[in-house]
Amino acid sequence: MDQPLGRDALVAEARSWIGTRYRHQASVKGVGCDCLGLVRGVWRACLGEEPETPPPYAPDWAEAGGDETLAAAALRHLVPVPCDAFDRGDVLLFRWRDGCVAKHAAIASSATTMIHAHDGAAVCEVAITPWWRRRLAYAFTFPGVADPLR
Repeated sequence: MDQPLGRDALVAEARSWIGTRYRHQASVKGVGCDCLGLVRGVWRACLGEEPETPPPYAPDWAEAGGDETLAAAALRHLVPVPCDAFDRGDVLLFRWRDGCVAKHAAIASSATTMIHAHDGAAVCEVAITPWWRRRLAYAFTFPGVADPLR
């Protein structure tokens, strides 16, 4: 990567996935992806080769294992930021319920909206409602972002 990565480029790439159907473990724009696949696809388009390939995982991987596997992978490759200070282009991880591990990922498109994929729907941009804010467990910036604290 020769130039700093811009937040607008990250959001534009994430938006280009809108309408991609949900498909567990997939990461192909216009064909299918899950929430992790969306983040992986944005990484490939904006940063290049993925730093690691996720192992096969079942839909109930988090409930079966109980480990913060998704957060641990994010910590290996992304820059953590406070949950109350995320910005557009940042990766957000959510817990479905208190006491559960974080197992859902999205990309913030603004301070109040995000782009995500979930079972039964296509990639879409939605409001980060109070329901989502209560479940936000982690926030990360992609490496090389030109303005990581803005």
